[in-house]
Amino acid sequence: MDVDSFIARHDAEWLRLEHLAGRRRRLDGAEADELVALYRQVATHLALVQTRAPEPALAARLSRLLAQGRAAAVGPPRVRGWQALARGVLVDFPVTVYRTWRWSVAVALATIGASTAMWLWLRAHPERISRVLPSSEVRQLVDHDFRSYYSEHPAQSFAAHVWTNNALVSALALFLGVTLIGTLYVLWSNAVNLGLVGGVMIASGKASEFFGLILPHGMLELSGVFVAGGIGLRTGWAWIAPGARPRSESLAEAGRAAGVVALGLVGVLLVSGVIEAFVTPSGLSTVARISIGALAELAFLTYVIVLGRRGVRAGATGDIEADERGDLVPVA
Repeated sequence: MDVDSFIARHDAEWLRLEHLAGRRRRLDGAEADELVALYRQVATHLALVQTRAPEPALAARLSRLLAQGRAAAVGPPRVRGWQALARGVLVDFPVTVYRTWRWSVAVALATIGASTAMWLWLRAHPERISRVLPSSEVRQLVDHDFRSYYSEHPAQSFAAHVWTNNALVSALALFLGVTLIGTLYVLWSNAVNLGLVGGVMIASGKASEFFGLILPHGMLELSGVFVAGGIGLRTGWAWIAPGARPRSESLAEAGRAAGVVALGLVGVLLVSGVIEAFVTPSGLSTVARISIGALAELAFLTYVIVLGRRGVRAGATGDIEADERGDLVPVA
Protein backbone atom coordinates (compact mmCIF):
# COMPACT_ATOMS: atom_id res chain seq x y z
CA MET A 1 0.00 0.00 0.00
CA ASP A 2 1.30 3.44 -0.97
CA VAL A 3 1.06 5.48 2.23
CA ASP A 4 1.24 8.88 0.50
CA SER A 5 -1.59 7.98 -1.88
CA PHE A 6 -3.61 6.56 1.01
CA ILE A 7 -3.26 9.81 2.96
CA ALA A 8 -4.16 11.95 -0.06
CA ARG A 9 -7.25 9.83 -0.72
CA HIS A 10 -8.64 9.89 2.82
CA ASP A 11 -7.26 13.07 4.40
CA ALA A 12 -10.49 14.97 3.77
CA GLU A 13 -12.47 12.36 5.71
CA TRP A 14 -10.05 12.54 8.62
CA LEU A 15 -10.22 16.31 8.72
CA ARG A 16 -14.02 16.17 8.63
CA LEU A 17 -14.11 13.73 11.56
CA GLU A 18 -11.69 15.95 13.47
CA HIS A 19 -13.93 18.95 12.78
CA LEU A 20 -17.10 17.19 13.94
CA ALA A 21 -15.42 15.70 17.03
CA GLY A 22 -14.10 19.12 18.01
CA ARG A 23 -17.47 20.91 17.79
CA ARG A 24 -18.37 22.66 21.02
CA ARG A 25 -22.07 22.84 20.24
CA ARG A 26 -24.36 19.83 20.20
CA LEU A 27 -24.42 18.00 16.87
CA ASP A 28 -27.72 17.69 15.04
CA GLY A 29 -29.02 14.35 13.83
CA ALA A 30 -27.36 14.43 10.41
CA GLU A 31 -24.01 15.46 11.86
CA ALA A 32 -24.17 12.74 14.51
CA ASP A 33 -24.87 10.12 11.84
CA GLU A 34 -22.01 11.46 9.76
CA LEU A 35 -19.65 11.35 12.76
CA VAL A 36 -20.49 7.69 13.46
CA ALA A 37 -20.03 6.76 9.79
CA LEU A 38 -16.69 8.55 9.62
CA TYR A 39 -15.61 6.94 12.88
CA ARG A 40 -16.19 3.50 11.38
CA GLN A 41 -14.32 4.42 8.21
CA VAL A 42 -11.33 5.74 10.13
CA ALA A 43 -11.29 2.60 12.30
CA THR A 44 -11.00 0.59 9.09
CA HIS A 45 -8.27 2.91 7.84
CA LEU A 46 -6.30 2.39 11.06
CA ALA A 47 -6.61 -1.37 10.73
CA LEU A 48 -5.31 -1.19 7.16
CA VAL A 49 -2.36 0.95 8.20
CA GLN A 50 -1.45 -1.38 11.05
CA THR A 51 -1.64 -4.55 8.97
CA ARG A 52 -0.51 -3.56 5.47
CA ALA A 53 1.81 -0.59 5.85
CA PRO A 54 2.85 0.02 9.47
CA GLU A 55 3.52 3.73 9.75
CA PRO A 56 3.87 4.84 13.42
CA ALA A 57 3.14 8.52 12.84
CA LEU A 58 0.01 7.87 10.78
CA ALA A 59 -1.21 5.16 13.16
CA ALA A 60 -0.77 7.55 16.09
CA ARG A 61 -2.71 10.28 14.25
CA LEU A 62 -5.61 7.95 13.45
CA SER A 63 -5.64 6.56 17.00
CA ARG A 64 -5.93 10.07 18.44
CA LEU A 65 -8.63 10.89 15.92
CA LEU A 66 -10.61 7.79 16.89
CA ALA A 67 -10.30 8.68 20.57
CA GLN A 68 -11.72 12.15 19.84
CA GLY A 69 -14.51 10.69 17.75
CA ARG A 70 -15.42 8.14 20.41
CA ALA A 71 -15.49 10.82 23.10
CA ALA A 72 -17.75 12.99 20.92
CA ALA A 73 -20.08 10.07 20.15
CA VAL A 74 -20.46 8.46 23.57
CA GLY A 75 -19.34 11.21 25.91
CA PRO A 76 -16.52 11.16 28.47
CA PRO A 77 -15.88 8.07 30.63
CA ARG A 78 -18.59 7.60 33.19
CA VAL A 79 -16.38 7.04 36.21
CA ARG A 80 -13.87 9.63 37.40
CA GLY A 81 -12.03 10.69 40.53
CA TRP A 82 -13.33 9.34 43.81
CA GLN A 83 -15.93 7.24 42.02
CA ALA A 84 -13.19 5.46 40.11
CA LEU A 85 -11.22 4.92 43.33
CA ALA A 86 -14.27 3.52 45.11
CA ARG A 87 -15.02 1.21 42.20
CA GLY A 88 -11.41 0.02 42.17
CA VAL A 89 -11.45 -0.78 45.89
CA LEU A 90 -14.94 -2.27 46.09
CA VAL A 91 -15.24 -3.97 42.69
CA ASP A 92 -12.25 -4.13 40.37
CA PHE A 93 -9.53 -5.34 42.76
CA PRO A 94 -11.54 -7.98 44.66
CA VAL A 95 -13.16 -9.23 41.44
CA THR A 96 -9.79 -9.58 39.70
CA VAL A 97 -8.25 -11.45 42.65
CA TYR A 98 -11.34 -13.63 43.05
CA ARG A 99 -11.45 -14.58 39.37
CA THR A 100 -7.78 -15.62 39.42
CA TRP A 101 -7.77 -17.42 42.78
CA ARG A 102 -6.63 -20.73 41.26
CA TRP A 103 -3.36 -19.15 40.14
CA SER A 104 -2.75 -17.57 43.54
CA VAL A 105 -3.57 -20.77 45.43
CA ALA A 106 -1.24 -22.77 43.16
CA VAL A 107 1.58 -20.30 43.86
CA ALA A 108 0.85 -20.44 47.60
CA LEU A 109 0.90 -24.24 47.70
CA ALA A 110 4.11 -24.44 45.67
CA THR A 111 5.90 -21.80 47.79
CA ILE A 112 4.79 -23.16 51.15
CA GLY A 113 5.53 -26.71 50.01
CA ALA A 114 9.07 -25.84 48.91
CA SER A 115 9.80 -23.88 52.10
CA THR A 116 8.35 -26.60 54.33
CA ALA A 117 10.45 -29.23 52.55
CA MET A 118 13.57 -27.16 53.28
CA TRP A 119 12.57 -26.74 56.94
CA LEU A 120 12.10 -30.47 57.40
CA TRP A 121 15.26 -31.40 55.51
CA LEU A 122 17.48 -28.96 57.42
CA ARG A 123 15.96 -30.06 60.72
CA ALA A 124 16.74 -33.68 59.84
CA HIS A 125 20.22 -32.82 58.53
CA PRO A 126 21.49 -29.83 60.54
CA GLU A 127 25.07 -30.58 59.50
CA ARG A 128 24.14 -29.53 55.97
CA ILE A 129 23.63 -25.93 57.12
CA SER A 130 27.39 -25.37 57.29
CA ARG A 131 27.56 -25.90 53.52
CA VAL A 132 25.39 -22.82 53.03
CA LEU A 133 26.32 -20.58 55.97
CA PRO A 134 29.43 -20.50 58.17
CA SER A 135 28.77 -21.53 61.77
CA SER A 136 29.55 -18.00 62.99
CA GLU A 137 26.84 -16.54 60.74
CA VAL A 138 24.39 -19.22 61.84
CA ARG A 139 24.91 -18.34 65.53
CA GLN A 140 24.63 -14.62 64.72
CA LEU A 141 21.36 -15.20 62.87
CA VAL A 142 19.87 -17.48 65.53
CA ASP A 143 20.98 -15.57 68.62
CA HIS A 144 20.67 -11.99 67.45
CA ASP A 145 19.96 -10.98 63.84
CA PHE A 146 16.58 -12.60 63.31
CA ARG A 147 14.97 -11.01 66.36
CA SER A 148 16.77 -7.66 66.18
CA TYR A 149 15.80 -7.21 62.53
CA TYR A 150 12.30 -6.20 63.60
CA SER A 151 13.32 -3.70 66.30
CA GLU A 152 16.72 -2.21 65.47
CA HIS A 153 15.21 0.70 63.50
CA PRO A 154 12.45 3.22 64.40
CA ALA A 155 9.06 1.71 63.68
CA GLN A 156 7.94 4.42 61.25
CA SER A 157 11.03 4.19 59.02
CA PHE A 158 11.04 0.40 59.28
CA ALA A 159 7.40 0.27 58.15
CA ALA A 160 8.23 2.42 55.13
CA HIS A 161 11.25 0.25 54.32
CA VAL A 162 9.26 -2.97 54.59
CA TRP A 163 6.41 -1.54 52.53
CA THR A 164 8.65 -0.44 49.66
CA ASN A 165 10.62 -3.71 49.71
CA ASN A 166 7.50 -5.86 49.63
CA ALA A 167 5.98 -3.63 46.94
CA LEU A 168 9.13 -4.11 44.83
CA VAL A 169 9.01 -7.90 45.20
CA SER A 170 5.31 -7.96 44.31
CA ALA A 171 5.82 -5.62 41.34
CA LEU A 172 8.59 -7.84 40.00
CA ALA A 173 6.41 -10.93 40.42
CA LEU A 174 3.57 -9.16 38.63
CA PHE A 175 5.23 -7.47 35.70
CA LEU A 176 7.95 -10.02 34.99
CA GLY A 177 5.09 -12.44 34.42
CA VAL A 178 5.15 -11.65 30.71
CA THR A 179 8.45 -13.57 30.65
CA LEU A 180 7.19 -16.34 32.98
CA ILE A 181 10.79 -17.10 33.95
CA GLY A 182 11.12 -13.77 35.76
CA THR A 183 8.13 -14.41 38.01
CA LEU A 184 9.20 -18.01 38.66
CA TYR A 185 12.65 -16.76 39.68
CA VAL A 186 11.21 -14.17 42.09
CA LEU A 187 8.90 -16.76 43.67
CA TRP A 188 11.65 -19.36 43.92
CA SER A 189 14.04 -16.84 45.54
CA ASN A 190 11.33 -15.93 48.05
CA ALA A 191 10.65 -19.60 48.86
CA VAL A 192 14.36 -20.42 49.24
CA ASN A 193 14.97 -17.43 51.51
CA LEU A 194 12.01 -18.35 53.70
CA GLY A 195 13.02 -22.02 53.72
CA LEU A 196 16.66 -21.37 54.54
CA VAL A 197 16.09 -18.91 57.38
CA GLY A 198 13.25 -21.00 58.79
CA GLY A 199 15.29 -24.19 58.45
CA VAL A 200 18.23 -22.67 60.32
CA MET A 201 15.99 -21.41 63.13
CA ILE A 202 14.06 -24.68 63.43
CA ALA A 203 17.22 -26.83 63.32
CA SER A 204 18.68 -24.63 66.10
CA GLY A 205 15.66 -25.18 68.36
CA LYS A 206 14.17 -21.75 67.71
CA ALA A 207 10.99 -22.82 65.95
CA SER A 208 8.68 -21.00 68.39
CA GLU A 209 10.65 -17.77 67.99
CA PHE A 210 10.68 -18.10 64.20
CA PHE A 211 6.95 -18.64 63.84
CA GLY A 212 6.15 -16.16 66.60
CA LEU A 213 7.92 -13.40 64.68
CA ILE A 214 7.13 -14.38 61.10
CA LEU A 215 3.43 -15.20 61.34
CA PRO A 216 1.93 -11.88 62.59
CA HIS A 217 2.85 -9.99 59.43
CA GLY A 218 3.83 -12.93 57.22
CA MET A 219 0.33 -14.24 56.61
CA LEU A 220 -0.89 -11.06 54.93
CA GLU A 221 2.47 -10.23 53.37
CA LEU A 222 2.83 -13.64 51.73
CA SER A 223 -0.80 -13.51 50.57
CA GLY A 224 0.06 -10.33 48.68
CA VAL A 225 3.11 -12.00 47.12
CA PHE A 226 1.06 -15.09 46.21
CA VAL A 227 -1.58 -12.94 44.50
CA ALA A 228 1.11 -11.00 42.62
CA GLY A 229 2.85 -14.20 41.57
CA GLY A 230 -0.40 -15.81 40.44
CA ILE A 231 -1.41 -12.81 38.35
CA GLY A 232 2.10 -12.59 36.94
CA LEU A 233 2.07 -16.23 35.79
CA ARG A 234 -1.41 -15.75 34.36
CA THR A 235 -0.09 -12.80 32.35
CA GLY A 236 2.66 -14.96 30.89
CA TRP A 237 0.21 -17.74 30.13
CA ALA A 238 -2.05 -15.26 28.32
CA TRP A 239 0.34 -15.01 25.38
CA ILE A 240 1.40 -18.66 25.47
CA ALA A 241 -2.18 -19.97 25.35
CA PRO A 242 -4.49 -17.13 24.25
CA GLY A 243 -7.29 -19.43 23.17
CA ALA A 244 -9.43 -18.23 20.27
CA ARG A 245 -8.33 -14.60 20.66
CA PRO A 246 -5.25 -12.91 19.19
CA ARG A 247 -2.26 -12.93 21.54
CA SER A 248 -2.21 -9.14 21.65
CA GLU A 249 -5.80 -8.97 22.90
CA SER A 250 -5.29 -11.75 25.47
CA LEU A 251 -2.08 -10.16 26.77
CA ALA A 252 -3.67 -6.70 26.91
CA GLU A 253 -6.51 -7.97 29.10
CA ALA A 254 -4.08 -9.80 31.41
CA GLY A 255 -1.89 -6.70 31.59
CA ARG A 256 -4.81 -4.52 32.63
CA ALA A 257 -5.63 -7.04 35.36
CA ALA A 258 -2.02 -6.89 36.54
CA GLY A 259 -2.27 -3.10 36.75
CA VAL A 260 -5.43 -3.30 38.86
CA VAL A 261 -3.81 -5.82 41.23
CA ALA A 262 -0.62 -3.75 41.49
CA LEU A 263 -2.60 -0.75 42.71
CA GLY A 264 -4.69 -2.85 45.10
CA LEU A 265 -1.67 -4.54 46.65
CA VAL A 266 -0.29 -1.15 47.64
CA GLY A 267 -2.90 -1.03 50.40
CA VAL A 268 -2.55 -4.69 51.36
CA LEU A 269 1.23 -4.44 51.72
CA LEU A 270 0.90 -1.18 53.63
CA VAL A 271 -1.17 -2.97 56.27
CA SER A 272 1.30 -5.87 56.47
CA GLY A 273 4.17 -3.37 56.77
CA VAL A 274 2.46 -1.60 59.67
CA ILE A 275 1.91 -4.93 61.42
CA GLU A 276 5.55 -5.93 60.87
CA ALA A 277 6.84 -2.62 62.25
CA PHE A 278 4.48 -2.12 65.19
CA VAL A 279 3.03 -5.51 66.14
CA THR A 280 5.74 -8.09 65.39
CA PRO A 281 8.41 -6.51 67.66
CA SER A 282 5.92 -5.35 70.31
CA GLY A 283 5.76 -6.59 73.86
CA LEU A 284 2.48 -8.40 73.26
CA SER A 285 2.34 -12.12 73.85
CA THR A 286 3.02 -14.44 70.93
CA VAL A 287 -0.61 -15.52 70.89
CA ALA A 288 -1.81 -11.90 70.74
CA ARG A 289 0.58 -10.98 67.94
CA ILE A 290 -0.32 -14.00 65.84
CA SER A 291 -4.02 -13.35 66.50
CA ILE A 292 -3.69 -9.81 65.13
CA GLY A 293 -2.00 -11.17 62.02
CA ALA A 294 -4.66 -13.85 61.63
CA LEU A 295 -7.44 -11.25 61.91
CA ALA A 296 -5.79 -9.13 59.20
CA GLU A 297 -5.50 -12.18 56.96
CA LEU A 298 -9.11 -13.17 57.64
CA ALA A 299 -10.27 -9.64 56.85
CA PHE A 300 -8.39 -9.71 53.53
CA LEU A 301 -9.79 -13.11 52.52
CA THR A 302 -13.32 -12.07 53.53
CA TYR A 303 -12.98 -8.84 51.55
CA VAL A 304 -11.84 -10.67 48.40
CA ILE A 305 -14.32 -13.54 48.63
CA VAL A 306 -17.42 -11.55 49.58
CA LEU A 307 -16.95 -8.52 47.33
CA GLY A 308 -15.31 -10.53 44.58
CA ARG A 309 -18.10 -13.11 44.41
CA ARG A 310 -20.72 -10.37 44.55
CA GLY A 311 -19.05 -8.48 41.71
CA VAL A 312 -18.69 -11.58 39.53
CA ARG A 313 -22.35 -12.46 40.02
CA ALA A 314 -23.24 -8.90 38.99
CA GLY A 315 -21.26 -9.35 35.77
CA ALA A 316 -18.11 -7.40 36.72
CA THR A 317 -14.82 -8.56 35.27
CA GLY A 318 -12.38 -6.15 36.93
CA ASP A 319 -11.49 -4.78 33.48
CA ILE A 320 -12.15 -1.26 32.22
CA GLU A 321 -15.39 -0.52 30.41
CA ALA A 322 -15.66 -1.82 26.85
CA ASP A 323 -15.98 1.69 25.37
CA GLU A 324 -12.71 2.73 27.04
CA ARG A 325 -10.62 -0.09 25.57
CA GLY A 326 -8.71 0.03 22.33
CA ASP A 327 -10.53 -0.61 19.07
CA LEU A 328 -10.19 -4.17 17.83
CA VAL A 329 -10.50 -5.63 14.36
CA PRO A 330 -12.86 -8.65 14.35
CA VAL A 331 -11.06 -11.94 13.78
CA ALA A 332 -12.23 -15.44 13.03
